[in-house]
Amino acid sequence: MYKCLLVLMVSFLTINTFSQTSSSKSEPYLKKNLAAKKIEHSITIDGKLDEAEWQNAEIAKDFVMLQPDNGVPLDESKKAEVKVLYDNEAIYIGAFLKDDPSLIMKEITQRDDDGSADFFGLSVNGYNDGQQEFRFFVTAAGVQLDANANSQTGEDFSWDAIWSSEVEITNDGWYVEIKLPYSALRFSEQTQQTWGIQFFRQIRRDRQLYSWNRFDNTKGSLEQQSGELTGIENIKTPTRLFFFPYASTYINNNKELGTKIDVKGGLDIKYGINDAFTLDAILVPDFGQTAFDNQILNLGPFEQQFNENRPFFTEGTDLFNKGNLFYSRRIGGRPSYYPETEDNEEILNYPSTVNLLNALKVSGRTKNGLGVGVLNAVTEKTDVTIRKTILNDDNTIRFEDRKEVVEPLSNYNILTLDQRFNKNSSVSFVNTNVTRNGSFRDANVSAVVWDLNTSKNTWNLGGDFKYSHVNRLNSDNKNGVNTSLYIGETAGKIRFSVRGEYISKKFDNNDLGITFQTNYHGIYSNLNYRLLKPNDVLNSFNVNVNANSQFQNTSGRLQAGNINANFNATTKKNDSFGGGLFIRPFKVHDFYMPRTADRYFLNPEYIESWFWISSNYNRKFAIDFNPAIGATSVEKWNNFGFNLSPRYRFSNKLLLTTGYEYFKENNSRGFFTKVDDAIIIENRDINTSTLYAKLKYAINNKMTINLNSRYYWSYVQHKEFGELQQDGTVSDTSFLAYGSQDFSAWNIDCSYSWWIAPGSQLNVLYRNNSSNFSDGLTRLDRDFRGNFNNLFGDKLNHTFSISLRYFLDYNRVKNWI
Repeated sequence: MYKCLLVLMVSFLTINTFSQTSSSKSEPYLKKNLAAKKIEHSITIDGKLDEAEWQNAEIAKDFVMLQPDNGVPLDESKKAEVKVLYDNEAIYIGAFLKDDPSLIMKEITQRDDDGSADFFGLSVNGYNDGQQEFRFFVTAAGVQLDANANSQTGEDFSWDAIWSSEVEITNDGWYVEIKLPYSALRFSEQTQQTWGIQFFRQIRRDRQLYSWNRFDNTKGSLEQQSGELTGIENIKTPTRLFFFPYASTYINNNKELGTKIDVKGGLDIKYGINDAFTLDAILVPDFGQTAFDNQILNLGPFEQQFNENRPFFTEGTDLFNKGNLFYSRRIGGRPSYYPETEDNEEILNYPSTVNLLNALKVSGRTKNGLGVGVLNAVTEKTDVTIRKTILNDDNTIRFEDRKEVVEPLSNYNILTLDQRFNKNSSVSFVNTNVTRNGSFRDANVSAVVWDLNTSKNTWNLGGDFKYSHVNRLNSDNKNGVNTSLYIGETAGKIRFSVRGEYISKKFDNNDLGITFQTNYHGIYSNLNYRLLKPNDVLNSFNVNVNANSQFQNTSGRLQAGNINANFNATTKKNDSFGGGLFIRPFKVHDFYMPRTADRYFLNPEYIESWFWISSNYNRKFAIDFNPAIGATSVEKWNNFGFNLSPRYRFSNKLLLTTGYEYFKENNSRGFFTKVDDAIIIENRDINTSTLYAKLKYAINNKMTINLNSRYYWSYVQHKEFGELQQDGTVSDTSFLAYGSQDFSAWNIDCSYSWWIAPGSQLNVLYRNNSSNFSDGLTRLDRDFRGNFNNLFGDKLNHTFSISLRYFLDYNRVKNWI
């Protein structure tokens, strides 16, 4: 049945592809043209556009709405005019954006966050191939945003370039002046250049976005509908060699360990190998100021997955994420081995992380559309101390310590080859490899990934084939496969898709990736409706209906089966709301909760509904609210919860966001422990609360102070225990239980950030954090104040740090020398 479905999907796509391409060719997009003017004198970036060179430059005008009312011309009272100049060092963009200055929104934010502000932006494609773009935005408050973008992965704002900009607000509107050095762009070595270019303007109060070259949301992607910039001649690609030396100091204090001071220094390097490829290297890593992980009480069979907060592993990594084989937290994460101990032994210092020694990545794309990415990282050998307690003949106690390696010297590597063609399709090869020194496991995963679109972007065929090999020196090797195929209609108001997947029992990519479930096959379908143009009531509306099913390969039993529908909409006043319904109409088999091979827990039928509202953030006061409720077919097994998050913008400089999340699960069933061969399942109540607050104060568009705090408390009340039966049901109650589990965590980060120059940043951070876990057979004290006070007892850790990172351009350093 499954194989037949895949054959039918391939045949169906083939028929539709041929019918699309043979019936008619895609109509060409209208491309506006703008000529850049070469200048001989320097331009001062001050937002005034008062140099004579600006006066005779060609004007880009007649902007058209991109969203929400696609295709509507920009009103003359808000006209936008853009000019482009260039010299041997950079291109210069000057824009005048007509408006009532009292209505211009200009909240000051951190870099790469437009907040509640108007902005002007542009995208540049130096090869004019409709594939990869570099985007630069400046808000009316002077805040910079930059991203690289393509039609397959969207915008990546973790990418940062070095460029200059200034804004000036006048009685007629506001001006933007931008300098983009050639080192921030990619282009060919041709004498005469033709670049793809697009200009954007956001009018925040109306939540309207305009573009210079019209974007038709029924055709293609944004990257394929840019205009063209001509007139640039005889420019040379500069040497792209940048140094980022840094120095940092950390002062750590807690009651148990006292005060410790660390001083660190190092160097990051960015080198343009040629006009297409860039090398990034960190020689002495320092991630001490990255954000905290929001840990939770995890009662499930799978590890908690954390976000990546280290800049090296977030900036420009779209190539490495092809095929979803890369989970960067594996690099420098927990050790891969936990030692076996005897009854009289204990591990004294098992680490939560492994030190990263160095890392580098090379990435880029040729003019023929071949993307190449190589990432390599090395982590250091890590051992632990195992202490053995020995009882002497005279009844005295002595200790013997021994060392054991839990993570050897290890090398992590990723290789990606991604060939794009027809401006909207690609085929990729991805390989991940982990090699550990000595008698530890090694792992290798290879994948072929395809994303194919018809010429009119009306149909998509996607899929992958992955093969994993794990070399276990002390046992048999493990090989597995993971493959999927997707077909979907991607144009029009009504769209649909079907996807099938198969994962073998021995597929394992967890050395450098993350996979929770294996040994199943599944079929998934989606039907979607959306508004292409606003109507009299709504600016946007979208509804999705999904039907999903999964079956275990070994037994053929249903392990997942549900139908869900959800919608979201935006009103004419730009308030958003939505909701959904999830129905699991059958009992399903959970093969993971018992933590035992070939055993399963029979999950009951389930229904859940939710609703959410998000008021327009343009207002000083806004609120987000999301309640949800669910119930099973088992009496009294239900859940409910909500998230309430009000926010208030006191001024363009000061913003406070607070929130409270609550979730309650009553009489749920879950794994408790194993006693010999018996699997003990508990009946339990779970209560989880999270309080958080975020305060942003901007001194100016170069200096910000941010405060983030989070208090988390989750407790479990054990109620009854029973034994899991072979048919997945639970026996009658063996005995009542009055124990509990309790996990709470607190952290607060207060940071001062100052962009002292383009690419150079000073950060000052104060942080304190604490956590507490208890697990016993005593009744839980549910007093909120008592838990909070206990958390702030002797376990509070304090960190104060200062870090300076400075940008050096080889071209300027060379001139200094």
